[in-house]
Amino acid sequence: MNKELSQLQPTSVWNNFSKLNAVPRPSKKEERVIAFAMDFGTALGLETFKDEIGNVIIRKPASKGMEHKKMVTLQSHLDMVHQKNADTVFDFDTQGIQMVVDGDWVTAKGTTLGADNGLGVATIMALLESTDIAHPPLEALFTIDEETGMTGAFGLKGGVLKGKLLLNLDTEEDDELDIGCAGGIDVTATRDYNEKDSVHGDVGYRIEVNGLKGGHSGMDIHKGLGNANKIMNRLLYAGMDFHMRIGILEGGSLRNAIPRESVCALNIDKRQEKLFLEAVTACAGEIKQELALTEPHLEIAIIPAKASKKVMGLGAQGKLIKGIYAALNGVYLMSAAIPDLVETSNNIARVQVKEGKITIGCLTRSSVETGKMDLAHALKSAFELAGFDVAFSGSYPGWNPNPNSGILKVAKGLYKDLFEEEARVMACHAGLECAILGQNYAEMDMISFGPTILGAHSPDERVSISSVQKFWTFLTELLKHTP
Repeated sequence: MNKELSQLQPTSVWNNFSKLNAVPRPSKKEERVIAFAMDFGTALGLETFKDEIGNVIIRKPASKGMEHKKMVTLQSHLDMVHQKNADTVFDFDTQGIQMVVDGDWVTAKGTTLGADNGLGVATIMALLESTDIAHPPLEALFTIDEETGMTGAFGLKGGVLKGKLLLNLDTEEDDELDIGCAGGIDVTATRDYNEKDSVHGDVGYRIEVNGLKGGHSGMDIHKGLGNANKIMNRLLYAGMDFHMRIGILEGGSLRNAIPRESVCALNIDKRQEKLFLEAVTACAGEIKQELALTEPHLEIAIIPAKASKKVMGLGAQGKLIKGIYAALNGVYLMSAAIPDLVETSNNIARVQVKEGKITIGCLTRSSVETGKMDLAHALKSAFELAGFDVAFSGSYPGWNPNPNSGILKVAKGLYKDLFEEEARVMACHAGLECAILGQNYAEMDMISFGPTILGAHSPDERVSISSVQKFWTFLTELLKHTP
């Protein structure tokens, strides 16, 4: 841990966050961080075990005088989203996150920070190792693979947990108490295409879209941010009438991240080159003007390049471009029940055209199950009309709000006493594991809260230092006041 980080308060939280961030922990590759969590609990002499899927559970007896209280389950996920800037040289499989203090913020050098949900994990670790904090019996639940399927939460069987109250530490605004969340489903469209030999005399170009902010495909979907796949598709649509042929197209990566970059290699009939450049350059100018306020660093480059040897046929190419154009990206419906809450949305997260195969990956979210499937079927219809096969997978439920929650009542009152303002009781447009855990633990009373984290799922991810202090104060006081 660097000197600046070692001086931050609360020391125990930041110290554990630094140790955690030294461990590579991509989703579905959590072996090292599972071992890290197991070693941590065992070294403290606490009851420590993992279930058959890899979730780690650690239990700590109550502090003196608190034995009569209900056991509290503290829950966070071990994995993190791995995203980096194009010009950042970094290997997430072998390197630890390089953290930087910038005023009231901690961020990382060109990569995601892992505050989502590493600060929740680190906070639980600080409580487990504490000797001077009053608390009821504690049960730490560290789940795996939250970011790419929530398989840890899905795989946790009933009867494993003993807690009666659950505090999920995975919310990203420090004045919020969350009691509901959106469900989601992966929509994947695929089709084959015949590769054609390039025409002799065609000239090659490379279109690059980058400099976008990206962000969380649920929490940031309403902000009007640019989607690199949609932007690229609009540019290709502008140029498709000038004998354009796509060679390779790569855009976006993870479904839960708004795509920041896209690259396309293509060929143009030399006789149409001037008209193509005029049309695409004009379209690029329009897009940059439209996004000038929300995406001031957007860059669109149209660069001469070596002609591709293999290209798409015009039929498949036209259906690809029109299919993506027809598919909704962004907010589909706002909630009528909760002001300013996105109810249903879609993120066109990944587009790949290569070696005769097209793959388009979307993540569709909604707090209403029927609304989720309505949009999923709308996307399916658009892609099927373009000749794609469409599959649904990874569906997970939303978390229905319980405004009469007992722990919510305690938390609201305590928040007002501590900070002299009302907490915002919210549902969020993201997936929280509470929805899944509640299926096997229906009687468990749950809320979610956390420190302020901005830019999650992007290299701009950062966490407020003062917010972490506030979060720690609130959590430690809440543990004293639980029933």
